[in-house]
Amino acid sequence: MTFESEGAVKSTPLQSPVSAELAGELIDTVLASLEDSKAEDIVTLDIAEKSSLADHMVIASGRSHRHVGAIADHLLRDLKEAGHGTAAVEGQSTCDWVLIDAGDVIVHIFRPEVRGFYNLEKMWAPETDTAPQYIG
Repeated sequence: MTFESEGAVKSTPLQSPVSAELAGELIDTVLASLEDSKAEDIVTLDIAEKSSLADHMVIASGRSHRHVGAIADHLLRDLKEAGHGTAAVEGQSTCDWVLIDAGDVIVHIFRPEVRGFYNLEKMWAPETDTAPQYIG
């Protein structure tokens, strides 16, 4: 629990907001890289209204552990070459589910069985009757 008092120094957020143009370039880079890597069932969700973590979430599948790892490696290389810096990565040692945090875009790359189990599309989709659901 924290209390603010007069004259206290407020901390700055970990991620500074980027311009809409840079965010658009980032999502374009991510989607192009996933397409080049032959990722399957690519879904993009706008989560700006649901979370302060990111503006977009991209979910994709790879056919095997090796394919998931290759997609992740290719995406990390493309992000760095496009000038978006080094993204944070989790899960690359097992390649069942690799999470890449590129700032305003969070990318989940799954094996189909793991993607079907967690079903992130349903959890993060807009609250409508037509929310996407992955059926793998």
